[in-house]
Amino acid sequence: MSSRHIARERSIQLLFQLDYNETEDREKAFDEFWGSFEDKPDVRPFADDLVLGVLEHRDSLDGEIQRYAKNWDLKRMGGVDRNVLRLALYEIQHRKDIPPVVSVNEAIELAKELSSDEAAKFVNGILDRAIKDADRPLRTPTQ
Repeated sequence: MSSRHIARERSIQLLFQLDYNETEDREKAFDEFWGSFEDKPDVRPFADDLVLGVLEHRDSLDGEIQRYAKNWDLKRMGGVDRNVLRLALYEIQHRKDIPPVVSVNEAIELAKELSSDEAAKFVNGILDRAIKDADRPLRTPTQ
């Protein structure tokens, strides 16, 4: 498994944790979370960058998810599924160094691994709508 895939998996786990255990001391929460893992050295910096980006844009990402997930209330979605969507949309909209198709494929795999096959189909359907609005090449980074 690639370091970036592991970093995305850790990002989902940390975002899920922060969803249900909000804290003022983010640095402490991050350090406590990472104390449970012994990953390659390049995993944490990429994961932390993704998590901080999602947190910075969470309100707008949630609005986008709500727009694409017609007839689904964000609060009714499973916490893992919601955070997989947040991460993928963050990458599609804000990480020009990651091709959108990579973000979608990773999100589908993460949904299968961390949630269920049904969740993966749900995530795929929403991201399929979102990727159509991506205003950049889908298969290549733009930076």
